[in-house]
Amino acid sequence: MNPGGLADIPRLYTALAEWLACLVYILSLLPAKRGSLRFWGLAAAMLAVQSAFLVATDDVPLPLWIPCMLAAIGLMFLFLLLACGRGALNAGYYTVRAFILAEFGASLEWQLYYHFANLAGQDSFLARLAFLAVVYAVVFGLMFLLEARSHAAEHPIAITPRELANAAIIGASAFLISNLSYTQADTPFSSQYVSDIFNIRTLVDLGGIAILYAYHLQRAELQMRHELETIDSILRSQYAQYQQSRESIDLINRKYHDLKHQIAALRAEPDAERRSAWLDEMESDINAYEAQNKTGNQVLDVLLTGKSLYCQKHGIHLTTVADGTVLAGVSPMDLCTLVGNALDNAIESVKKIEDREKRLIHVAVSRQKNFALLRFENCFEGELTFENGLPRTTKGNTDYHGYGLKSIRRTAQKYGGTVTVNTRKNWFELKILLPLAEAPQGK
Repeated sequence: MNPGGLADIPRLYTALAEWLACLVYILSLLPAKRGSLRFWGLAAAMLAVQSAFLVATDDVPLPLWIPCMLAAIGLMFLFLLLACGRGALNAGYYTVRAFILAEFGASLEWQLYYHFANLAGQDSFLARLAFLAVVYAVVFGLMFLLEARSHAAEHPIAITPRELANAAIIGASAFLISNLSYTQADTPFSSQYVSDIFNIRTLVDLGGIAILYAYHLQRAELQMRHELETIDSILRSQYAQYQQSRESIDLINRKYHDLKHQIAALRAEPDAERRSAWLDEMESDINAYEAQNKTGNQVLDVLLTGKSLYCQKHGIHLTTVADGTVLAGVSPMDLCTLVGNALDNAIESVKKIEDREKRLIHVAVSRQKNFALLRFENCFEGELTFENGLPRTTKGNTDYHGYGLKSIRRTAQKYGGTVTVNTRKNWFELKILLPLAEAPQGK
């Protein structure tokens, strides 16, 4: 075969590159997919569809080339949308990145093979397969490692329409410039020579990948900074609530203490039997109030008492079994973050339940061998979707909600602890496990 006839990349190579590029982002975003038979069935079907479409449109006229290319991009978008399940904006953003990566991988592989085939003066099927396997493994494997190092799975970024538009502009610019020689060979930025066409396409696509990757890292860093600032704000807010609750509860305690003396004075006087029974009841209520939420940890006492008063006001039944002594090594601010956020989430959830008998929250704090276990349970209605082990916020604006559980996990990790969330039969369970021997690793 004449090596000069190798100018066009085989369409199957392009289909495989587009499929592999999608896999890079799917598997880096959702590592759990690697062992899913259902996912690999979908992936195999999408590879077959992508290959069939590109082969069928191999010899389309130039005016139909762009529409066919857009249709191929649409298939990549569909693959990412079905596999990731994170919405159209997210799928569109990663489609842009995957498409430019596929263009670069296919272009680089075919350029290298074209160069060495010309040097050798012959074309070999086995050499084609070897180049394909090696170059694709290096390109897509390296990109997968870069994405894994960016911790995309642990810290997925929230894509906005503006960010999708920015990525689309970068991707479209790279694609149009890299393929300019195929449509307009007489411009100052195009060429009529095969080797120059390869160089332009490969290098421009490489630049497009670099720009998109840098943009992604910058966006992820900005979002992480925003998350940390939001979590810090939540932490300080919970601590401020604790201080306010402590002042209010101290005032209530003084009032009840005075009331006990008033009751004692009334008992010293002759009184009716009915009034005596009423006073007995009052004293019993006061003693019950004094006994509740005495956990052995003053910060925990204030938090639980403050939330109990709120729950009583809103028809929520809160039960507590807590040994606060196991939390002696947790700083007041961190304890406010753990308990305050957990109870706020539970209260917000049960307040949505119409049936007041189902507005139930249970809190347990205990020692489990060398660990302190904090367990928060509450009824809930509806469906929850999970992301990175935590339920996604059910509120519309994810920019300002959903940080409560993130702040809990971040605080637990300071002490070498873990956070797990489970749901069963309309019961939500949050477990925080903190090693008793561990000291916090800094603020």
